[in-house]
Amino acid sequence: MNIDRAARPRVLLTALAAGTLLLTSACNDNATTAQDKAAAGPASAATTATATPTPKPTGADDPALKPFYAQQITWAPCPPDPKAADAKSDVSAMLCGKLHVPLDYANPAKDALDLALVKYPATKPDQRIGSLVVNPGGPGASGVEMVEYGAKDFAGALHSRFDVVGFDPRGTGASSPITCLDDKRRDAEAQIDSPLDPATRKAQSDQQNAEFIAACQAKSGKLLPFVGTRDSARDMDVLRAAVGDKKLNYLGISYGTYLGSLYAEEFPKNAGRLVLDGAVDPAADELDSVVKQQAGFEKSFERFAADCVDNHAAECPLGKDSGQAAKKAADFLDGLREHPLPTKDGRKVGSDLAWTGVRGALYGDENSSWQYLRVALSVAMKNDKGDVLLAFADDYDERDQSGHYSPMEEAHAAISCADGSAPAPTPERAQQAVKQLQEQAPLLTKGVDVQDFTESSCNGWPFQSPEKPHTIRAEGADPILVVGSTGDPATPYAAAEALAKGFAHATLLTRVGEGHGAFGKGNTCIDQALEAYLTAGTMPAAGTRCT
Repeated sequence: MNIDRAARPRVLLTALAAGTLLLTSACNDNATTAQDKAAAGPASAATTATATPTPKPTGADDPALKPFYAQQITWAPCPPDPKAADAKSDVSAMLCGKLHVPLDYANPAKDALDLALVKYPATKPDQRIGSLVVNPGGPGASGVEMVEYGAKDFAGALHSRFDVVGFDPRGTGASSPITCLDDKRRDAEAQIDSPLDPATRKAQSDQQNAEFIAACQAKSGKLLPFVGTRDSARDMDVLRAAVGDKKLNYLGISYGTYLGSLYAEEFPKNAGRLVLDGAVDPAADELDSVVKQQAGFEKSFERFAADCVDNHAAECPLGKDSGQAAKKAADFLDGLREHPLPTKDGRKVGSDLAWTGVRGALYGDENSSWQYLRVALSVAMKNDKGDVLLAFADDYDERDQSGHYSPMEEAHAAISCADGSAPAPTPERAQQAVKQLQEQAPLLTKGVDVQDFTESSCNGWPFQSPEKPHTIRAEGADPILVVGSTGDPATPYAAAEALAKGFAHATLLTRVGEGHGAFGKGNTCIDQALEAYLTAGTMPAAGTRCT
């Protein structure tokens, strides 16, 4: 499904429109793992026996896992990090450590992994509640970096009362990262626009997919079957025990809401105060999610363009008609296919790479990245230079100034394809999706064709499981706080509504505004609600909307 117009081939995630959203049906761990047995559930067991079998102990009740649950983390001062210094983050006050977890929870004695950890100790130890474990999304983003570079977002009651703990999930960051393509290969592919002809586009995508899969198997084959989100949820329960908490207190953003949801499903009695912000709907159909996400980015792009004309006319390069501003910007970006922009480092910014930069900027709002996106488009359209758009694309692709890419993209593919396999849509369903995209996202999905939907999003990935999209009830868990933003392009607000409705006990908190996620956006109403819930268990009133 190659409908994403971002630059890189995306390989198995071409249908994941902006790279920070898990569409919860993509391909999971092989069928011999405990994860698959858990996914099958009691109904599957009932089809093979008339009597209810005795369930296998899981988590801390599994004798084979006791050494992992009983471990003591050795904390030590974190090494200096120039990037954290640039972010004005207080790394000197943080401690780093490792968590020992089994590679395969079905065979815990065989092989193990060490997960990278960071702890930002509570500033008021006498009032300390416990740990607040965080995940920034992806899948594939670093929880360690979320704490190291975003320490200011936890200022106040959260940092006073909690040890803020970030971890790099298995296969990501510094936790045995998935590796596939080298930096030069990724640079080269990022500068190649996908073909306009659907058949040629599919042939190119198929070739890149095959090469990517082969590279991942060659470099990370042993790890690939064991990076599913359910495995990471089990890792979080080991982490909960290792930091000494009876229940897990957790803040998950974007894909992190799926991780938190699976944790609540897997360990409901251990689920404490969970904040799920920028929600993914675990029951959503993959193709429906693709359409809704593309439509979300289209609407955000239109609102950005109109705001540019109406409120920033002096610096806006999109003309005087706010109703036509988005089309003018899209036509320019599409035209870079024939006339790529030069940059100071010698790379060319073509259409796909420019659209990657634009999409990345749409994760923010009018008070953050939108102002820089105006500058990027102005420099590109008026001065014929692509440096600012390229900077946005590099930031989104996690490419540093030395040309090195983080492992997030490869981890994203591996984890997404370890979380359940959806079959290819029928021709009728594919045609319906194309029609919906043409109606709801004509600028961002120009040229979309039925051939872009002829295969599942993880076609050819070697490890699949029966994990399927499903409503997560989390019966027995403490009440959960779900947060949604009305202008969120990556995880549209409807997903937050669906996630909250699916839980047995949850409240939906709404931020009225643009951008992805609500945490760290500087919204006082949101911040106070999160602090009250996490520190005191006080839920906001049902229907609360923060503007």
